[in-house]
Parts: sequence; C-alpha cells; structure tokens
Amino acid sequence: MAGLNVSLSFFFATCALCETARRAAKALLPTGAYASFAREVAGAAQLAACCLELRALAEFGPWAGGVGPDLLLTLLFLLFLVHETTFDGASANPAVALQEFLLAEATLPSTLLKLVAQALGVQVAGALTRRCWSWELSDLHLLQSLLAAHCSSALRTSVAHGVLVEGACAFFFHLTLLRLRYSPPVYRAPAVALLVTVAAYTAGPYTSAFFNPALAASVTFQCLGHSFLEYAQVYWLGPLTGMVLAVLLHQGHLPRLFQRNLFYRQKSKYRSPRGKLAVAPVDTHTAA
Repeated sequence: MAGLNVSLSFFFATCALCETARRAAKALLPTGAYASFAREVAGAAQLAACCLELRALAEFGPWAGGVGPDLLLTLLFLLFLVHETTFDGASANPAVALQEFLLAEATLPSTLLKLVAQALGVQVAGALTRRCWSWELSDLHLLQSLLAAHCSSALRTSVAHGVLVEGACAFFFHLTLLRLRYSPPVYRAPAVALLVTVAAYTAGPYTSAFFNPALAASVTFQCLGHSFLEYAQVYWLGPLTGMVLAVLLHQGHLPRLFQRNLFYRQKSKYRSPRGKLAVAPVDTHTAA
C-alpha cells in the first residue's frame, strides 16, 4: 500500500508541477509561443510521466503493491480526466496536431513547432521520471530502477495485428474528438477519458493502446523484442492511418489537400419548392 501512496503522490506532484509551468509560461510568453510550444511541452511531459508511472504500476504493482486491473483502469480514467481538464487546449499527441493541420485549422510552422514541443516534452518526462525512480522511494520504484534497462516490449502480438489494433483505437479516438470538439469541456473530458479507458481495457493486452506516436516512442521504442521499423509501423503508421480515416469519414474529404467532398453531397443553399407546378389557365378568346 505504501508503493501505491508513493505513486499517487507522484501523479499529484507531476500534475501540480506541469500546471505551475503552464501558468508561468502563459504569463511570461507571447500568446503564439505559449499556444504552439510551451503548453505542448507541459502537456506532453505530464502525459508521458503519468503513463510511465502507470505502466510501472501495471507491471510490478501486483507483486510490489497489490494493485489490480480494476484499480489501474480507475486511475487511468481519473488521470485522463485531469489531463483533459488541465491541458488548456494542448493535444500532447502528434496525430492530433496533424489532424488540425489536415483540417486547415493550423499552419505548417505551428504544426511543426507543436511536434518538436511534444517530442521535447516526452523526453524531459522520461529523464525526470527515471531520476525519481532512482531515489527508490518504494519497492515499486526500486524494481523499476533496477529493470529500467531491460524493459519489456509493449507490443505483444504480431506487427500486422498491432497496426490494426492501434489504427482502430486511433480511429475511434479521433472520431470522438471530431464529434465533440465544439462541446463544452464538462461533456468532452469524461467522454474522452472513458474512451481511453475502454481502449486500454480491450487493446491493452496487445499493444498497450498508446495511439500516440510521441508517447509510444518514449515508452517502448527502446525496449527489446522488436526492431525500430516494426515499432514504427505499429505505433506511428497505425495511429496516423486511423486519424486520416476518421477525418475522411467525418468531413468527407481532407480540407488541407482538396475541397471536393468524396463521401457526402453538398446541400444546395437554395431549395426548390416541392409539389407539382400549377398549370396556368388558358384564355380561350386569346387562343382563338
């Protein structure tokens, strides 16, 4: 139970530290620099650090702290609920940043800056989290620190099946984001958190259900068991393909690339009246 308390303290400290960094950056930086870089760094760092600690709980929790699957799923739901509430509009996901670009909602320089910020955020989170593990505050952190160099791969199925699983998770995730992007946060945050939890429950045993290229690269690409190309196919190609399919299904086209709608007919602005046209009466005198 002490290991679980340490992990809960780690989650709280991570979210508090990232929230402090967000507020400081928002007060000190210009709006564009904050929106495209600073909040993405903070969001990606918060997401990656919590994911690394949660993965450690999933691997060693049953032996070191008596943590079961039900508690892990509850923690996952609560963490994503907190993430959606505190991210302040950041996506912390390269696939979401590219989705905004394909929807013509973001420029190319802004998108590239977000990708760099997300990669930087997950790398910083990985370094700080492993540093925290080295303090060995609990048995869980002791085991994780000792076995960090020999981590187990998150891909526990074939490459083709992994691509299909990650693509399907990303498809439903991005379709949900598109459907709820104009909804109030009070509805969007629980829906996204619930979807992520369901995806982790169903697809977790196969690929750990990342559907986030930056997060997967930080957590599992350095683990033995598969080559870099195999990891890239599952955790990069799969989510990006699912995202593109979700945009096509929702929009009918890719607004950034072409304007013609492939799936849905455009409704005419002017509607023609229904019913038969009335025939005008014929003047018999004029006809004669």
